[in-house]
Amino acid sequence: QVQIVESGGGLVQPGESLRLSCAASGSIFSIRAMGWYRQAPGKQRELVAGISSVGSTNYADSAKGRFTISRDNAKNTVYLQMNSLKPEDTGVYYCYVDSLVARSWGQGTQVTVSS
Repeated sequence: QVQIVESGGGLVQPGESLRLSCAASGSIFSIRAMGWYRQAPGKQRELVAGISSVGSTNYADSAKGRFTISRDNAKNTVYLQMNSLKPEDTGVYYCYVDSLVARSWGQGTQVTVSS
């Protein structure tokens, strides 16, 4: 089983940046892909970005060019650098970690972009 701790959310103004972190522990020998989903108020959860165990990345169209996902395998941590934030980026950001047998989720961290 994998335990996940997220951090880095907060309230920022449009155009500012945030960096989210997600640290995994537990059955860490089996970690494969990691990434982030976002759930905005009244909307379904959607993929923001993902990264494979060898560093291949994929992004939602809304995140391309502004967000960068990275991971530190030695620390079992995935990061999401978010630049040029917009009000529509507001939501709860959930980290996920894929192991050989299941996907584990973090508790979520709130990101609010507002002037």
